[in-house]
Amino acid sequence: MEDDAKKLEEGRLHNKDDLISEKVNTTSDHNGRGDAIDHDHEDHEETNKAAVATAPLVADQIKGEEQPVLVVKQKSKRVATLDAFRGLTIVVMILVDDAGGSYARIDHSPWNGCTLADFVMPFFLFIVGVAIALALKKIPKINDAIKKIILRTLKLMFWGIILQGGYSHAPDDLAYGVDMKQIRWFGILQRIALVYFVVALIETLTTKLRPTALEPGHLSIFTAYKWQWIGGFVAFLIYMITTFSLYVPDWSFVVDNDHVSKKYLVKCGMRGHLGPACNAVGYVDRQVWGINHLYTQPVWRRLKACTLSSPSDGPLREGAPSWCTGPFEPEGLLSSISAILSGTIGIHYGHVLIHFKGHSERLKQWVSMGFVLIVIAIILHFTDAIPINKQLYSFSYVCFTAGAAGLVFSGFYLLIDVWGYRTPFLFLEWIGMNAMLVFVMAAQGIFAAFVNGWYYKSPDNSLVHWIQKHVFINVWHSKRLGTLLYVIFGEILFWGVVAGILHKFRIYWKL
Repeated sequence: MEDDAKKLEEGRLHNKDDLISEKVNTTSDHNGRGDAIDHDHEDHEETNKAAVATAPLVADQIKGEEQPVLVVKQKSKRVATLDAFRGLTIVVMILVDDAGGSYARIDHSPWNGCTLADFVMPFFLFIVGVAIALALKKIPKINDAIKKIILRTLKLMFWGIILQGGYSHAPDDLAYGVDMKQIRWFGILQRIALVYFVVALIETLTTKLRPTALEPGHLSIFTAYKWQWIGGFVAFLIYMITTFSLYVPDWSFVVDNDHVSKKYLVKCGMRGHLGPACNAVGYVDRQVWGINHLYTQPVWRRLKACTLSSPSDGPLREGAPSWCTGPFEPEGLLSSISAILSGTIGIHYGHVLIHFKGHSERLKQWVSMGFVLIVIAIILHFTDAIPINKQLYSFSYVCFTAGAAGLVFSGFYLLIDVWGYRTPFLFLEWIGMNAMLVFVMAAQGIFAAFVNGWYYKSPDNSLVHWIQKHVFINVWHSKRLGTLLYVIFGEILFWGVVAGILHKFRIYWKL
């Protein structure tokens, strides 16, 4: 019986009604603390149920030897911070997508710099990395895991092409369909799919190559997962070498206005340029995807060189450079290779969560790394060595946004999982548990497009338009403020409630 008890993990009981548990010897962390909050499930699964192993409780003793008491084994508790962080990212995406046009300061930076909108993509990739570490920490069959990774990657790419390839015209345009000569091959979900595929594949294939317990020392967490960091370093080398050594020749494009085609020529003939017109990131996408398959409304149109309305969108200024009307893919191939680093840093935070059981040790690892990354980014940016740039997904941008993600994640962990202030963040958790659903229905406007499809006499006379105009804009006598309030209450709060109801009924959209 004693041998059987030693095979059970120690479970922490949180409720008074929990059964008596017997303390057994377990492997502890470096501080000898046992307040682990781990989970070994898929990132969208709800696993807050306890598995109880019971044995008879006998009050008397036989021959002076105590009988074994009831032993309870409790399943790992889900880290609420993961869902809250993912929910926050979705909320910020909805805010900047639908209110950024009214408040340019929160919209994507036209080129160098970092605004609120520029944190969305790296925050997504960061939390994808964290979730991969937790979901794949126990892999019974590597081949099955690889098949699952490939299938999920294909699903993400499929939905990315449908939602952002040009087929969907939601929410305002009720038409659908895309000319295959103009389809956009890469986008948000495709970038997430690429990063997920690479990071998850390395994690899976190196399962048997890493130790189950960390060696003493501050760098042991890095050496134990050296293959993940080697993969990130290879991505870094590919990006940096290509960016600064690839020769970018002149290029041209055609713009159709009112059935009149006009051809523009952009003069380049250089290497290592980090400006809008002649960078290697754009050149790679023009060669790989074709210039007709790139995003046609790049944010560089809001630069002072292009419009007098900068940083807001506006008509092109007289004598604007030819590249101002050119296409550019913000989620391109080369920049997505750089984005693998965001996932690599995220998976490191997940590894810390697994191996360090004490709250203080986890926070020390996370916060220190976050500050180091931000310092590196600031030095690179303000020395003009490598400016922070989301469109290029520059190395300084990776460091700055990953560092910020680490600090926000640490703050959420401290508030929610350590101090227990969970209630104020429940709506973020609900959204995070159904992130794909809210992304498609709210951020991509599919639900609003469905409602707009039921109109009276004119497509502009639908329920969505009526609510925007009469409940928000007219009441506050301001289109900017009315738009912001509509996004907060008509979209974010609405979908927070919907996600909460779906969570109540255990309904989740998982890929």
